[in-house]
Amino acid sequence: MSQNEPGGGAIIFGTFLLGLMLSQVPLPTSVEWFRPEWVVIILIYWVMALPERVGLGSAVLLGLALDIIKGIPLGLNVIALLVVAYLTLMLHRRLRMFPLWQQAFVVMILVGINQLLFNWFHGLIGTRSDSLIFLLPALISAILWPWMFVVLRGLRRTFRVS
Repeated sequence: MSQNEPGGGAIIFGTFLLGLMLSQVPLPTSVEWFRPEWVVIILIYWVMALPERVGLGSAVLLGLALDIIKGIPLGLNVIALLVVAYLTLMLHRRLRMFPLWQQAFVVMILVGINQLLFNWFHGLIGTRSDSLIFLLPALISAILWPWMFVVLRGLRRTFRVS
């Protein structure tokens, strides 16, 4: 592969596949709300790191995959992930300059928006949550962000994903 050819598509795909698998790991009901939004934070990282390769199309494909895997009406995750990917694309230059703790705060907001949209869509079909506990994954995702960032950046640099 020459210097100018982008590589690492398998690495990006592998991280998304891992995120999809982690989103389906069975958890006890008592800790189900503590599950981070793996797919969302991995999408945020790749959109922020490589906006020319990972963007709205990736969000659509991931959203469809999540909808199919979870057996929910098609489009719920698509729209939520599209909004998150779009906002990340608009902010990616600024986000890269922020220290990790500020990035984590923005990630909490982005995942919170994802959770709010998803809960709103569930409300439209009659299955929404009556409390704000549905926002807990946004906090957990923000807490995990610094570690996810370091791991994904390490993968990107090790395998020269560009």
